[in-house]
Amino acid sequence: MADPNKHVYRWGIDANGNDITEADASMNYVVGGKGANLAEMAKIGLPVPPGFSITCQTCVAYSGNDNTWPEGVYAEIDEAREDLENRMGKKLGDPKDPLLVSVRSGAPFSMPGMMDTVLNLGLNDESVQGIIEQTNNPRFGWDSYRRFIQMFSNVVMGVDADLFENAITQRKLAKGVKSDTDLTAEDLQELVAQFKKIFSENVDTAAHPEIVVDGVATFPQDPYLQLKLAIEAVFGSWMNERAILYRQQNKIPDDLGTAVNVQIMAYGNKGNDSATGVAFTRNPADGTREYYGDFLVNAQGEDVVAGIRNTQPIAELKEMEGLEEAGKQLDDIFELLENHYHDMMDIEFTIENGKLWMLQTRVGKRTALAALHIAIEMEKEGHITKEQAVTRVNPQQLDQLLHPQIDPNAQLDVLATGLNASPGAAVGEVVFSSADAVDFAEQGRPCILVRWETNPDDLKGMVAAEGILTSHGGKTSHAAVIARGMGAPCVCGAEALKIDAANKEVKISGTDVVLHEGDVITIDGTTGRVVLGAVELVKPELAGDLETILEWADEIRLDGSTGRVMGVRANADNPDDAKLSLDFGAEGIGLCRTEHMFLGDRKQIIQDYILSEDKDVKDRAVKALTEAQEGDFLQMLETMSGHPMIIRLLDPPLHEFLDSPRELAVEIAKLEAAQADPALIAEKTALLARIDAMAEANPMLGLRGCRLGIMYPELNELQVHAIATATAELKQKGLDPQPEIMIPLVSTAAELAVVRHQVENTIAQVEKETGVSLEIPIGTMIELPRAAVEAEEIGQFADFFSFGTNDLTQTTFGFSRDDVESAFIPTYLRKKLLPTNPFETLDPAVAKLVGMGVAGGHAAHADITCGVCGETGGDPDSIMTYYDLGLDYVSCSPYRVPIARLTSAQAKIKAAGNMGHQDK
Repeated sequence: MADPNKHVYRWGIDANGNDITEADASMNYVVGGKGANLAEMAKIGLPVPPGFSITCQTCVAYSGNDNTWPEGVYAEIDEAREDLENRMGKKLGDPKDPLLVSVRSGAPFSMPGMMDTVLNLGLNDESVQGIIEQTNNPRFGWDSYRRFIQMFSNVVMGVDADLFENAITQRKLAKGVKSDTDLTAEDLQELVAQFKKIFSENVDTAAHPEIVVDGVATFPQDPYLQLKLAIEAVFGSWMNERAILYRQQNKIPDDLGTAVNVQIMAYGNKGNDSATGVAFTRNPADGTREYYGDFLVNAQGEDVVAGIRNTQPIAELKEMEGLEEAGKQLDDIFELLENHYHDMMDIEFTIENGKLWMLQTRVGKRTALAALHIAIEMEKEGHITKEQAVTRVNPQQLDQLLHPQIDPNAQLDVLATGLNASPGAAVGEVVFSSADAVDFAEQGRPCILVRWETNPDDLKGMVAAEGILTSHGGKTSHAAVIARGMGAPCVCGAEALKIDAANKEVKISGTDVVLHEGDVITIDGTTGRVVLGAVELVKPELAGDLETILEWADEIRLDGSTGRVMGVRANADNPDDAKLSLDFGAEGIGLCRTEHMFLGDRKQIIQDYILSEDKDVKDRAVKALTEAQEGDFLQMLETMSGHPMIIRLLDPPLHEFLDSPRELAVEIAKLEAAQADPALIAEKTALLARIDAMAEANPMLGLRGCRLGIMYPELNELQVHAIATATAELKQKGLDPQPEIMIPLVSTAAELAVVRHQVENTIAQVEKETGVSLEIPIGTMIELPRAAVEAEEIGQFADFFSFGTNDLTQTTFGFSRDDVESAFIPTYLRKKLLPTNPFETLDPAVAKLVGMGVAGGHAAHADITCGVCGETGGDPDSIMTYYDLGLDYVSCSPYRVPIARLTSAQAKIKAAGNMGHQDK
């Protein structure tokens, strides 16, 4: 149980071998996910290096106090440090037998690679000699010290990491060796001296005056100062740019803070009977039940994820001399952790002189494909229920499966093959830096980010790119983990790529192909292939594990005996989209926007009707539009036979139907300059005058929606006549068309009453003409604040409400949805003036208006149907809110229908309080 006055929690054993762990897996919001799981592993008897966690709340207090320690906090940390020293019988900085620790971040939610870590802390010029004496291994001692100086200088002091890497590279070139492991103890000792010189020449002494000795910047030798500075740096990394961006991408709140975990070091770089690795209890790419991951012999953990050396697959660990027993023990721990957590786990481990140490476990990040398969398999194995299986799949991840893959019949010019790190296919132009990826994306040029290996600072470019391709790194490298989390296709470790980022080119070994920036390639993250040129991509199908999970979701969602049912419809304006919606499991159409049917060639007909002063021209326009609309609705209603289809009457801002006055004025000027036909010039000039006369200062708030039908009743009548006629014709053929007519942008009950009267009269006219009885519900779109507030009055004239959250958000905020996303929304998000983009995720104030509208509608008409058809109808977070608000359905774009089906089921499970992960 968390103590609000406690800042530090211990885990592991004391000097007598007794477990003194003070936290557990339930405390991830207190000691972070890493600390909570370290404590949990210690409790169940796994070999965890002892340590302690400084709480997330301490981080928040420290950051909120201008990066100053609140009173008494550091004294508690110092006490925990002293206790750890006593438990281990060693001291930090001891010249004979020093204690060395790692200092790692640990947020409540996994944020791989986004925050900072410091290893080997406690080394200095004296204690390195103690390590050498204790291990009788000079190479190990100097290697650990040079790693510590490099990491501490970069992470804590902000010295450019490339300065150290360049020094290592120059040393290897001078010695004629390829790998760091080929450097001798003497080489590494000389690198330590060189690294300290780099530190002194490049550290910001103004920011860190405490490291100035006799006027000279000196690498800190006091291990307690090292620890204090490292903890502060890890706290500070919570607000670094890449961490902030990652939280925005994954909707993690900024006010949670990160814990800091101080843990004794376990060394994987003590020789060939030592190793370090990252592994998963199942394949995180496709969900196969196999132990999956990478390890390196004689290395530290950062080497694995950094992609500096090519790794070995975890299956080979038990075959390595000196590592066999640890490999077998790791297999047993994989099984134990899955049975304990009932989930696929991500593990970090180190083997030190043959002894296995568990450094971390957490619920593993996985692709959508893997999430589906693992959830289904774990249900079959009895770990979890169907409800729990459905909650295990992140709806946002389904985008990975609902977008194109490489056409299996395509002819491929395969340039290279790497590791299939994150599935899906992407086509784009080659770029070699994160900044260039962002630039290309801003120009609307799809790109593939090609790197030797990515690092956390590349996150912006990874987000901007269509896919990621690296020449180094394994399936647990930074590129692979982040790409899988984002759902971006990724191919890692394509060793045939010889990348020259400075000259923006990559040579393909074994070929004469050289790719330059801007050349087009295709990557296939499902197979690991890299293909020259653009390859045809194909649309996905709902099949296999995805179909199974969605069937389970529907079974839960549509079971009226276990709670309220929320349906899923689609926004579709043409027969192809309507068919796609049904294929993806939509139960009807929640929004058919008829204005989309009036664009293209028909725009001229609308212009003739609106602008002409000649009655014959207007009559011909009405006849042409009626015939066209009857054909439209025949196709749509036939496709949707047996399913409800809400058809919104015409709702465009008027300027969308009229020519641009600026372009028309330019055209007239060109005609005049060319001395064109005076009659044509006169005709164009008269047209410009009529358009100018109808110009609106704010078309989005002008003559549109129900106002257009009130000003031009023929438009409503021709549309309703077409809908009703098509319905009657299909009913006569034995089909079951189910149209519902929606009146848009209503703000008063009187408006709705007038237009409803128009609609009912027209339907009655068609019944008389065809002899077919028609029952067509008539409702309205609630998309103005006044309509939501006055819903009880408006509801007296409506059979259904559909909430249009695009306009409701626009008019609630006073934002122009067409302008703000490029004008200031990004700045507002960055400055925390808004938590999310309100046009993507339902804003709380807009949600209150929706709630008022639902309540008012039901007060007027108990059986009224309430749905939503704005963009937020496909957003998982918003769908959760809509369920709580009592909506009967959500409507979204066809490709988001599966996402909405899954989320609606999850909302129902959450409302029932059945979100746990215990056994059946």
